[in-house]
Amino acid sequence: MFKILILNVFLLFHPVRVTLITLNKDPGNDTIIMSFRMYYDDFLLDYKLYQPEFDSGKINDPADFFQNRIIDYFNERVQIYLNGKLLQGTLSGFSIDNYEIIMSLSYRSDKKPKNLRIRNKILTSIYPEQANMVYLNIDKYENALKLTANNVEATIKLK
Repeated sequence: MFKILILNVFLLFHPVRVTLITLNKDPGNDTIIMSFRMYYDDFLLDYKLYQPEFDSGKINDPADFFQNRIIDYFNERVQIYLNGKLLQGTLSGFSIDNYEIIMSLSYRSDKKPKNLRIRNKILTSIYPEQANMVYLNIDKYENALKLTANNVEATIKLK
């Protein structure tokens, strides 16, 4: 019992830094849908590195402010290549609550992709223990990846 209590206290003082990306594409469809989640306070730190002149204290409505700026930040931090071609995402959903930022993006893709390369640099220059989790469901191919500050990129053969 005491060991469990000590472990829980340790976890409180050692936060886990994780972002979550899911990529979904149905067979025969030419669109990849991405869902993305991260803690809002971590996002603000990383966005400050992306835009050094950014001051979060001057924002009245964060969702409105970031709605028009988030896609440039995200496309710089996360790159997706399908069959060697860099895809550009378009924002299809966006929300901020007290703790998380949640986005949906759409990517035009090939109907029959053969390989996928993903690079995720979100928070990797801030936290050496950063984990960027990626869940893939592309044309019935399923996999999970863990990208880190030391390993920001992965290439997957889909067929």
